[in-house]
Amino acid sequence: MTENERAALAQLAHRLALRAGVEIMRLYRRDIAVQRKVDSSPVTEADEIADALIVAGLADAAPNIPTVSEESVAQGRMPDIGGGRFWLVDPLDGTKEFISGTDEFTVNIALIENGSPVLGALHAPALGECYLADGGGAFLIGEDGGRKPIRARALPADGAVVVASRHHRDSETDEFIARHHTASVTSAGSALKFGLLAKGEADLYPRFGRTMEWDTAAGHAVLAAAGGSVRSLDGTALQYGKRSLDNPHFVARGLE
Repeated sequence: MTENERAALAQLAHRLALRAGVEIMRLYRRDIAVQRKVDSSPVTEADEIADALIVAGLADAAPNIPTVSEESVAQGRMPDIGGGRFWLVDPLDGTKEFISGTDEFTVNIALIENGSPVLGALHAPALGECYLADGGGAFLIGEDGGRKPIRARALPADGAVVVASRHHRDSETDEFIARHHTASVTSAGSALKFGLLAKGEADLYPRFGRTMEWDTAAGHAVLAAAGGSVRSLDGTALQYGKRSLDNPHFVARGLE
């Protein structure tokens, strides 16, 4: 893939993430029905509308690249990704945050090549910001379209800022925090935790609960472009395109 092709696909991801965000915000903080999927996780009309918009937009603009999206897979639609290049989409990451009105939900779109996320858009519509990895670096794009380069930071001498999941913090996370030189702990919802690391406002994000590949791919792309890493507990980089689409437990870090 040439630099121009990669930049064009990154802009496609960014554009569709923004469009999905507009549709999500039309329904935000309104009385909408919440249903339960087979795994008991919540799903709303906003998830489904955003999913349909993104999947159709990717298919129209990049028909040769298959798309794996959370809601499509939940409905039994799984494309052949044996070619090693595919989109991973979570149309509304942090549905619980969306339902509860915390503003901490995102639209996640990433392109995977040979098991690694090579570009991605991580859009937080309620916060008016979008993180973008376009192959040339990591950027934070505001509502006015202003594009600011971002970079993860080295671990501070006075201790790490650890970011943990608001809804999925467990005893293993607490043990991780206790084992590390920690200055403070903050909680955040959805893939925004990767954004905090990518822009140098946090240092470590341990995750010992269950996640799926679409939960992490866009944030992983942004963090890697900003100089950070996402590794499983054995130290290997998180890989994508696994048969189950489940992630192992992992730790995301700023500069190492």
